[in-house]
Amino acid sequence: MKILVVDDEAPARDRLRRMLAELEGCTVCAEAMNGQQALDFAGVHQPDVLLLDIRMPGMDGLEVARHLLALEQPPAVIFTTAYSDHAIEAFESHAVDYLLKPVRRERLFEALKNARRLTRAQVASVHASAESAGVRQAICARVRGSLQLIPVNQIRYFQADQKYVMVCTSDTQVLVEETLKSLEQEFAGQFIRIHRNALVATDYLTGLDKDADGHYRVRMEGVDAQLEISRRHIAEVRRCIKSLQG
Repeated sequence: MKILVVDDEAPARDRLRRMLAELEGCTVCAEAMNGQQALDFAGVHQPDVLLLDIRMPGMDGLEVARHLLALEQPPAVIFTTAYSDHAIEAFESHAVDYLLKPVRRERLFEALKNARRLTRAQVASVHASAESAGVRQAICARVRGSLQLIPVNQIRYFQADQKYVMVCTSDTQVLVEETLKSLEQEFAGQFIRIHRNALVATDYLTGLDKDADGHYRVRMEGVDAQLEISRRHIAEVRRCIKSLQG
C-alpha cells in the first residue's frame, strides 16, 4: 500500500511516517506540505491512500480531495483533522474516513485497513457541510494523465461541450467533467449565465455587441471569442455590465 502523507506541519508528517514504518505492507511514497504538492505527487506516485490534513494554508484538504476526483483512478482518502465535534459529525454522516489529531497508532492502522475510495457525492457533501468550506480557488483538469490546476480568477468563461465543460482562460482551453449548473451555483457572483451553454466571468466582461443577424454577444478582456447571449439573459447581462462600469 503506497501512502502519500499531506500536512503543512513537519512534526505531524514525521509522526505519521514513524507510525507507518511500524506497519507491514505500507510504504510512504512521498510527503507533501501543501495542496498543490499533494496533487502533483498524487499524479506522479499514484498512491493508494492519502493521509490528508484539512486545515492547510491556501488550498485546504477538502479542495484537494475534490481535485483528486479528476484522476482516472482516484486514491482512497483519510482526512486528518483537529475539527470541532460539530464538523466531525459531517464526516461521520457521509461515511468518510477521518483521524482526529493527534493521530493514535491503533486508529491509524484501523483506518488504513478499511480505506476506501471517496465518491464524488461524498466529497461534495462533506465540503458543503464542514465549517470552513468555501468555493474552490482553482479548477482541476486531467491533461495527459497529470492534474492541471486552473486558477478561478484567470478563467474567462465556462462553455458546455457535450458531457464535458470547457474551461477557457486567455491562453488555455481544457475539458473537465463538471456541469454548468454546479459551477454556476458554486461561483455565484463571480460568473454570470449568458446562455444555456455558457457562464462568463464578471471581472472580464467589457461590453456587448449586436451582430448582423441581430444576435447579442459579449466582449471579454483577454479573449477574442464573443459568445452569444440568449434573449432571456440579455437584460441581466446588461445590468451586470452597467454595474461594473458604474
